[in-house]
Amino acid sequence: MKDAAASPISTTDGLFAPFIEDKTTTNGIKMTETSVHPTESHAFKAEVSRLLHLMVHSVYSNRDIFLRELISNAADACEKLRYLAIETPALLAEDGELAISLAVDPEAGTLTVADNGIGMSRDELAENLGTIAKSGTRAFLEAAGEAGSKSSNLIGQFGVGFYSAFMVAGRVVVTSRRAGSAEAWTWTSNGIDGFELTPAAEADAPARGTVIRLELSDEGRTYADRATIERIVETYSAHVPVPIRFLEPGKDAASLSDGSALWAKPKSEITPEAYKEFYGNVSGQWDEPALTLHYRAEGRHEYSVLMFVPSMKPFDLFDPARKGHVKLYVRRVFIADDVDLLPHWLRFARGVVDSEDLPLNLSREMLQHNPVLEAIRKNVTTRLLSELAKTAENDAEAFARIWDAFGAVMKEGLYEDADRRDELFKIARFKTTTSGEGTRTLADYVASLKENQTKIFYVLADDAARAEASPHLEGFRARGIEVLLLTDPVDAFWVRTALGFDGKPFQSITQGSADLDAIPLADEAEKPTEAEADGVAALVVRLKEVLADAVSDVRTSTRLASSPVCLVASEFGPDRQFEKIMSRHQGASPFGKPVLEVNPHHALVAAIAAKVGSDDALVEDAAHLLFGQARIADGDVPADPADWGRRLARVMEKALGA
Repeated sequence: MKDAAASPISTTDGLFAPFIEDKTTTNGIKMTETSVHPTESHAFKAEVSRLLHLMVHSVYSNRDIFLRELISNAADACEKLRYLAIETPALLAEDGELAISLAVDPEAGTLTVADNGIGMSRDELAENLGTIAKSGTRAFLEAAGEAGSKSSNLIGQFGVGFYSAFMVAGRVVVTSRRAGSAEAWTWTSNGIDGFELTPAAEADAPARGTVIRLELSDEGRTYADRATIERIVETYSAHVPVPIRFLEPGKDAASLSDGSALWAKPKSEITPEAYKEFYGNVSGQWDEPALTLHYRAEGRHEYSVLMFVPSMKPFDLFDPARKGHVKLYVRRVFIADDVDLLPHWLRFARGVVDSEDLPLNLSREMLQHNPVLEAIRKNVTTRLLSELAKTAENDAEAFARIWDAFGAVMKEGLYEDADRRDELFKIARFKTTTSGEGTRTLADYVASLKENQTKIFYVLADDAARAEASPHLEGFRARGIEVLLLTDPVDAFWVRTALGFDGKPFQSITQGSADLDAIPLADEAEKPTEAEADGVAALVVRLKEVLADAVSDVRTSTRLASSPVCLVASEFGPDRQFEKIMSRHQGASPFGKPVLEVNPHHALVAAIAAKVGSDDALVEDAAHLLFGQARIADGDVPADPADWGRRLARVMEKALGA
């Protein structure tokens, strides 16, 4: 931790001078109730004692939050003073350096949070700290006519944050002096029996602002530790708009936060090295960010965004929980790192969103359904997609690396987010039968459609090698038709829900009738020999009879060129690969039996057709062998390997004259 350029704590220290003496009680911070003035006892309003218990045990699940809330309130007080001093500079007097100071006393079990902000009068102490959900911030905004203004950087809109102190403290003592006032007051409470108000002796009061001393409970004594305090400040409050320092007797004040936030600074003031360092902190990764997005949105909603796209896959990219990694801040106060600020299919992005509009004390459940957050989520998603599109257009090599790392995740959006599908189609890249080592866009594909081609054809497979080896591709290659090679698991799902691209529907080459007759063969393609129509027709009839229990139909094929047979899905059912994916989960295909297509121009098919009517036993064995061969080409095994092996042996014996 760096030490700030400040003098050691002494009797002239600007913020704590009234509390320092030779014999200290809490690291030099002395706070005593005076016996000179009468003590006022007050009952909590609005049944605060009951509400406190509910709020402390239900609203906040993480006890560390209490310090975030107290620091937020202190920053709020400083921001109020900064605003009021615009019209009344005398309020700052000679102490114009606003700051928040923290101190602990492990022996006494206390934690002190102080600020030199606006402070509170007696009535404000009673009203703001005596009534839960009574926010001095809200009253200030209304009185100043600034409700809804974003310029004051005010937080704590609901006024319940202060009470989180009772999660760790058995007794809380607050001494405060309103800026410009001669009086100072002390508020004391155990959070159960109400509170007491006592005029503070001049020697015991701050010159301006508020000092909160938490007398920690047995469970909360871990917070009387400097390392713990530093950790909490770094996690939750490192970017509040007021510097935070840690005070120890006889030592320089240590700076815990300088009151600045990287995302709040102009881009022109930030070096690439600063971006990279922040990326490392926010992402926990050591690679170079592939894309940096930094901007401030103004208008109906105001927020700042600093977002990064990594250049390497995070280890949890395909974690089933699919948590996001964008941190939410409200006016530089950390709120959560698991709020869905981006859709799940952009979960690889890392960064920060800092809102000026969201209330600080909304629960996580309420945040998920907050209309302001929903608007931010929508706009940030649009902007990130736009930046990805710009990168794809202006730096194809850089975008290729991004797509290689995260394309499989972004394609989840094609299935999950129909409203974003057109935007994603513009940046999506695909391996195809003509792309070689590179990739192609759908716009590239449509621009290369063959004569009479009206569909975008694709093949699904577990990997590119299997996809390119599929016999279903033969007829498409013979006609020079480009086919998308889809090998990511999500591909089997989005192509079933997408209507198409640029008016061209998607069509699996393993589903339905290929209808390739209208598309002429390429000039260099080998023209198939004419088959004996009657013989093949008779074979098709016989195959239907023999394989009636295994297939729904048998027909001649236009999609085959060099293979004798293949299996395809029915016209209106799912793709063959999708069937197999579902079968893995359900144990058997719930979509019915496949269709067997035979190549009428293949020599083997012609030879078997010639045996129809003369050697029924051979034709029956050949039928089962052809069906098994089609399953093998499909990446499966014969339905009954032992039976298939026996039939193969019989056919080979006949062929070899054994």
